Amino acid sequence: MINRYRWYELVAIYAGILVFLGFILAPFVEGFLVSLKPLGLLFSSPYRFWPENGSFAAYYTMWESVPGFARYIFNSFFISTIVTAIVLILVIPAAYAFARFNFRGSGALLGAFLAVNMFSGAVLLIPLFRLMRSFGVLNTYLAMIMPGVAFLIPSAIWLLRTYMMRIPRELDEAAFVDGASHFYTLRRVILPIAMPGITVVAITTFIGAYAQQFIYALTFNSKTEYMPLPVGLFAYFGRQEVIWNELMAASFVGIAPAVVVIFLLQRYLVSGLTAGAVKQ
Repeated sequence: MINRYRWYELVAIYAGILVFLGFILAPFVEGFLVSLKPLGLLFSSPYRFWPENGSFAAYYTMWESVPGFARYIFNSFFISTIVTAIVLILVIPAAYAFARFNFRGSGALLGAFLAVNMFSGAVLLIPLFRLMRSFGVLNTYLAMIMPGVAFLIPSAIWLLRTYMMRIPRELDEAAFVDGASHFYTLRRVILPIAMPGITVVAITTFIGAYAQQFIYALTFNSKTEYMPLPVGLFAYFGRQEVIWNELMAASFVGIAPAVVVIFLLQRYLVSGLTAGAVKQ
């Protein structure tokens, strides 16, 4: 299809892509350049986009400005990993059930799942706080894991159900003819083919869990040893000034684990596309 375009049409297409990427990447580029600038030159007039006398000093001093920053990164990564694992364990059989079985109330239940995503976490903070207190899990990892799982399950079910509905039902029927149960069919037939969809769900869930920890951590936790990364970044906002260069440096260091996870999982998007479709 690309060969059918004329040269000026290709130029227009790639120019549009570059403009689109420019709008997306510009804040990240500016944030990285801010992390290289000395704090005293951030608000100089006229403003200079490219840093003069730039250095990576902020990437070293940030560890001293917020003690326990490495612990914050570990907490965010740990919480996001546990949330992703629990969501996948619950969502995979649920998505298979919604994709393959027509049971009473399935449409209403899917609609309820979609309605859950319409509520902001801030609206439910007080009920969630009372619930966490009644469970006795305040100031623990569970206080941040449980709400994350609850709010991420609905969208994960919708994503994975849509992918599983595209898998031919003939594969299930062939397995049933051979005497396979629904659980065996899910584990040995559907899962290998659905791995690209599961990978997408895992990536989106991990990113969502990594990004939504701030409001839960401030409300349900007051112990430093359980604080995630967003709260650690909040420590850079002092009463007198904001250490913007160290804040930007800490932000890039903080998102590094999530970027590494996404990079490692990308290669699985295609590898499981046809695996298991042919009977061994």
